Amino acid sequence: MQEISTKPYLLRALYEWCTDNGYTPHIAVRVDNQTRVPRQFVRDNEIVLNISFEATSQLQMGNEWIEFSARFSGKSHKIEVPVANVLAIYARENGQGMAFPVDSTGGEATDSEAEGDEVPAEEAGEPAPAAAAPDAASSEQGAPSSVQSDDGPRPDDDGGKGGRGHLKVVK
Repeated sequence: MQEISTKPYLLRALYEWCTDNGYTPHIAVRVDNQTRVPRQFVRDNEIVLNISFEATSQLQMGNEWIEFSARFSGKSHKIEVPVANVLAIYARENGQGMAFPVDSTGGEATDSEAEGDEVPAEEAGEPAPAAAAPDAASSEQGAPSSVQSDDGPRPDDDGGKGGRGHLKVVK
């Protein structure tokens, strides 16, 4: 029997941590032909999704898929994301969370994924704007300028003053 990845368990744990602390959990996702999201909100084959209780309906975080319904520009959509395509999960308010390597099942790894353990946060998109309406929260684009691991801020993190943050890839 094949061993189950730790990734879905870590995603569920960080989702619970975010909600327990009053934060808004977001996931950055690599979009491919298996990912079911509204394509007009995809930028550079990636999308950031607000997966908070308030922004989703019928959220199911399984070992293989994350599924839920969400409103984009007032229209309800069924969202289906392979767990393997999740790049990161983080709290919108402070950027704390975890980044993951993405299995290259449908395509090739990017140069930064193949070369090292860190992926610049800018590759996951621009900082997400605050949602103006509840249904707009599900379609926020981008990732935080830095996603921190539990070991605290990185030495090259300037506290959000315009510097370049990094996502730490967990292997």
